[in-house]
Amino acid sequence: MELHLKDKVAVITGGSIGIGLAIAEGLANEGTHLLLVARQPERLNAEAERIKQLYGVRALGVSADVAVAKDIEEVVRVVEREFGGADILINNAGTGSNETIMEAPDEKWQFYWDIHLMAAVRLARGLVPFMRRRGGGVILHNASICAAQPLWYEPIYNVTKAALMMFSKTLSLELVKDNIRVNTVNPGLILTPDWIKTAKQLTADKGGDWQGYLDAIAKEHAPIARFGTPEE
Repeated sequence: MELHLKDKVAVITGGSIGIGLAIAEGLANEGTHLLLVARQPERLNAEAERIKQLYGVRALGVSADVAVAKDIEEVVRVVEREFGGADILINNAGTGSNETIMEAPDEKWQFYWDIHLMAAVRLARGLVPFMRRRGGGVILHNASICAAQPLWYEPIYNVTKAALMMFSKTLSLELVKDNIRVNTVNPGLILTPDWIKTAKQLTADKGGDWQGYLDAIAKEHAPIARFGTPEE
């Protein structure tokens, strides 16, 4: 099946690990050039180089914190300088939370607002002009099933991912005339490093059986009684 992705340019946030890295490899396999964005430069650059060698596409890494406005401005500058723009934006960066609503301070709410919602807003403002000049594009937001059905132990995550989903719906109305499609995917239980980190935090004072904790969640919430993989 020809997906018409050869020589397109994709920007992927959270692109050095988990779902973001799996997306990057899937696009590279179709001949898409990549700009990967993540906070840890060593791992980011290593993955970009590996993908470049394996798939024969251009793959660059930009170390940036997408919760910070000036870092996003740098990402946009690099996209323009290195590729002349972008055709695809994958807003994948994010992280879980385990504070309750009553406990979480304003600073924690602001951080999750910035990384889950404002990063998508700022990247759209920066990259949509390129897509318009190229005749169209695609923006894909990786939200979560929690955007529709909250988990009790991730309240800030639930709320900000729901906001991201509504932003996606609203942005799609604004950009449809420009031939830019905007969609959201809401993954369920996917075994990412963030899930493992959260499980370890929640079981630290209960013997540290994080694997048993994840197994119990999968049996309760997943019809196949296991976590999915990023590649799936």
